Amino acid sequence: MGNAKSGAISQEMLDDLRQRTRFSEAELSRWFGEFRRECPTERVSQAEFERIYQRLFPDSDAQAYSSHVFRSFDVNGDGTLDFREYIIALHLTSSGLTSLKLEWAFSLFDVDNSGAITKGEVLEITG
Repeated sequence: MGNAKSGAISQEMLDDLRQRTRFSEAELSRWFGEFRRECPTERVSQAEFERIYQRLFPDSDAQAYSSHVFRSFDVNGDGTLDFREYIIALHLTSSGLTSLKLEWAFSLFDVDNSGAITKGEVLEITG
């Protein structure tokens, strides 16, 4: 992912994320350092994500909702979030274009990845 010797983010990843997001090189480098401190394996499992989500949203049903959020962010389907997936998710949910936010929201509700959202899927997400 990054430069293994220095623990720094690779220039290739910086360039890719700068093109995909509105974040600066300085922001990305700082966030990568924080991500590595919190996640030494440079991966976040669904269980870890759920614990983080529960801390951020203590009054929510973290287990049910976070699994759907996690699924929508885990683009490559490997059961973990890497730094690239994390940053792109952050961008989409916080500062991305409205059309990108709508695409993400659709993927969140399309639980079975069928390309359509059913009433059952909406009820599953909204509890």
